[in-house]
Amino acid sequence: MSRFWSAVVHGLTPYVPGEQPKLDQLVKLNTNEHPYGPSPRALEAIHAATNDTLRLYPDPNADALKAALARRHGLQPAQIFVGNGSDEVLAHAFMALLKHGQPLWFPDITYSFYPVYCGLYGVPHQTIPLADDYTLRTEDYLPRDGQQAGAIIFPNPNAPTGRLLPLAEVERIVAGNPDAVVLVDEAYVDFGGDSAIPLVDKYPNLLVVHTFSKSRSLAGLRVGFAAGHLALIEGLERVKNSFNSYPLGKLALAGAVASVEDEAYFQDSCRKVIATRETLVGQLSALGFQVLPSAANFIFARHPERDAAQLAAALRERAIIVRHFKQARIDQFLRITVGTDAQCSTLVQALQEILAT
Repeated sequence: MSRFWSAVVHGLTPYVPGEQPKLDQLVKLNTNEHPYGPSPRALEAIHAATNDTLRLYPDPNADALKAALARRHGLQPAQIFVGNGSDEVLAHAFMALLKHGQPLWFPDITYSFYPVYCGLYGVPHQTIPLADDYTLRTEDYLPRDGQQAGAIIFPNPNAPTGRLLPLAEVERIVAGNPDAVVLVDEAYVDFGGDSAIPLVDKYPNLLVVHTFSKSRSLAGLRVGFAAGHLALIEGLERVKNSFNSYPLGKLALAGAVASVEDEAYFQDSCRKVIATRETLVGQLSALGFQVLPSAANFIFARHPERDAAQLAAALRERAIIVRHFKQARIDQFLRITVGTDAQCSTLVQALQEILAT
């Protein structure tokens, strides 16, 4: 703490990212990284871009990446906004689109960056409790009793629960709030859900945010994007160009474009994660765990007879790292990233040994 801090800094509770430990023979299942690596074409493009042109600034508009994403999703390039990971895209959205007189609505159990951004940008907010089964109830996000949201944001699938809201229900929320921006954070949608991007031409209040860190296995590049109506994207561009006019470097742009263009690798790697997830769910259920239905590259599980913090500690002693949240309603759950088949087998064997003691 310093006397030179501003009042904003004094009031912040920063986001705490997943641990990046340096342990020998580590089985790292705590930060939802893709286990199979990026497209070989992306790696080749990054290598090819490592040349003398790095002395020049990158394209400030990221035109090639916007064009590739627009082709894939059937949109105009002007409907795409890109940034340094989806977290930066979200940050710009909070400033440009989500700060209004009425409060921003989001779930009580959700991505913990949302309240951090509310504190940073002075966004009034209201949390909406998930149902007892940790699902998001559509009716809770529709105007009621004279109350209306200033804006709405939620992940789909939700994080850290992994539960999916069907696309028809997402559309009900968007259609039911025509005077409020609805931001759907789809960081994990490629592992089992239907994206809301096809709806952006129908609803001018819908913004959909994606990341390259999960399903495209490019967390180290920091690339994210938003898709939406031209006016929403213009708002994001105005904030970006008042903050950082060169958000993505040449290597990130090259790798991201190549990843988007390698559809076969993308689909195959997602299918592998989904198959491993279903196997892991069955194995943990056989050990007595209660596992929430997941459409993400992680699962959310608890054991009715074992404390989650103690289980996480016991796994760590075996160089296996999972995520435990010390948060009301979910403090007995573990969030476990879907790793390779070998990593998941190591996890299951370790849990068998722990539960036997």
